[in-house]
Amino acid sequence: MRLDQALVERGLVPSRSRARDLILQGQVIVGGRTASKPGQKVGDDDELSLSPEAHDYVSRAALKLEGALNTFPVDPMGRVAADIGSSTGGFTEVLLRRGAAKVYAVDVGTAQLHERLRSNERVVSLEGLNAKDLTAAHVPDRLGLIVSDISFISLLKALPPALALAEEGADLITLVKPQFEMGREVIGKNGAVLASHAEQRSFIQERIVPGLQKLGWEAQDLIDSPLLGGEGTKEFLLHAAKTTA
Repeated sequence: MRLDQALVERGLVPSRSRARDLILQGQVIVGGRTASKPGQKVGDDDELSLSPEAHDYVSRAALKLEGALNTFPVDPMGRVAADIGSSTGGFTEVLLRRGAAKVYAVDVGTAQLHERLRSNERVVSLEGLNAKDLTAAHVPDRLGLIVSDISFISLLKALPPALALAEEGADLITLVKPQFEMGREVIGKNGAVLASHAEQRSFIQERIVPGLQKLGWEAQDLIDSPLLGGEGTKEFLLHAAKTTA
């Protein structure tokens, strides 16, 4: 597949014309090397990424949510959203740029949210709060959209309180990190998942999806994240919709 086409299909850019511009500007990296030709052939296993100069988000993680929103039929415009595991606010910033009415930024850590987001009147910072302790007292609005990027805990343990605060028809877009979901027997010494790509997808379909169904959420789509995790680990993006009030 051509590089410019692959960038669009993986959700890293919105169009092939934008892809070509970035490639010619030297802002696209393939397997650790800067690409220069839009027609360069790439395979499914080639890692593609954009240089920091290609975007001005507060964190690289924003590109993962951009990829999801360029793929899933989800529009943040006018919605009240929650960003679970907000950290510096990459996901929050994407939601704001796409027109979210308000974003509750939830993270167990403190003093991480970027100042330009902390000072934004559409952002409610809930730093220092464990997602498992989230209640309607923290989020008095009914949520129309929940996004999540959490580590060191299973989604099915961290997300239920937020999911319970969502209105019927709400959307969930969450990163799924197999290294924090699968058993220790498939995790290597450096945190790498020893299970194959197919086995990881099957685990999500057989364990995470049914878990969400029990909470009133139906999975809509599952894709590979356009970027690898911080340690080079494979991640996935799951879209689910709330089917019960």
